[in-house]
Amino acid sequence: MATAASSPQSLDVVRLTGSLGAEIRGLDLRKAGAEGAEAILELITQHLVLFFPDQHLTPDEHIAFGRLFGRLEGHPNLALDAERPEFFELRAEGGSGAIADEWHSDLTCQASPSIFAILHMKKCPPFGGDTLWANMYKAYDELSQPMKDLCEGLSALHDASPHYTPERKAIHPVVRVHPVTGRKSLFVNEHFTRRIVELSHGESEGLLPFLTRHATSNRFTVRYHWTEGTIAMWDNRCTQHHVLNDFEGERVIQRVTVMDDRPEAAAKPRYEPFGTGFRASSWRDKPLKDFLQEG
Repeated sequence: MATAASSPQSLDVVRLTGSLGAEIRGLDLRKAGAEGAEAILELITQHLVLFFPDQHLTPDEHIAFGRLFGRLEGHPNLALDAERPEFFELRAEGGSGAIADEWHSDLTCQASPSIFAILHMKKCPPFGGDTLWANMYKAYDELSQPMKDLCEGLSALHDASPHYTPERKAIHPVVRVHPVTGRKSLFVNEHFTRRIVELSHGESEGLLPFLTRHATSNRFTVRYHWTEGTIAMWDNRCTQHHVLNDFEGERVIQRVTVMDDRPEAAAKPRYEPFGTGFRASSWRDKPLKDFLQEG
C-alpha cells in the first residue's frame, strides 16, 4: 500500500454510482499522514463517501487517523472505555432496532454537528446489514425553482427525541452552503428534524415529510455491502445515511467522529418564526441557547 506521499492520481479509485461513493485502494490509513489526509479530502469532496477495504485498524490507529481531520468527540451515549472517550463501538443484533435504521445526518440535534464520520466494520453478518448514503447536493439541485425559493431562508428545529433526550436540540437552515465547495444542499432528515419554524404546524407537516422523502430518492443514493476491515468515511455536511436492519447475527462497528461543523444558511432569513413560541423576541433577539431552553 502507498504511504503519505499518495495523491488521488496514484490511488485505485472505483466510483460506485452516478450520485456518490467511491472505493479506494492503495493507501495504508495507518500511515496516511498529512499528505494522505490531503488526498483523502480531495477525494471526499468529489465522492462524498469513501470506502477503504482491508484496513483492520486498532482503536488507537483509528483515533490517530481521525485526528488528521480535526477534533474528535465521542458519541453522547456510547464509549469503548474511559481511556478513549472520542471512540465508540456498537454491537447490534439483527432485528434488535439498536442500529441507525432511519435516514439521518449525524448529530444535527446539536448546534455544532459532525463534519466527518469514520467507521470501521469489525464484524459483519454474512448477508444484510448494508448501509445507504444519499447525496444532499443532488437532493437540492433537483428541486423545482419555486421550491428552492421557498426553502432557502427557512430554518428547522432538530432534537434528540428518538434517543429520549428531547432537551438536546438546535435550529439549522433547511438549505445550507458547504464551507469548502460553496454548493447548496438540503439539511433536514427524518430522524432528528421536527418542524420548520417559520411555518405553521400544518404547513410544516406538509412540507417537511416531502423534503425528507425527496432527499432519499433512490437516484441520489449508494448502497454498500460491507466486508470486515473496511473503513468508511463520509462528509456529514452534504449526505444522509441509514443502515438496513435486514440481517441476522451480530454486527460490530467502531467509529470516531470529527466535530465542529457550523451550518451556514444559503440565504438570510426572510420570515419571522411562526407562533408565540418562536417570536423574534425569543429567537433572533436572544442567544440561541436561551431560545432552546424556552422550547
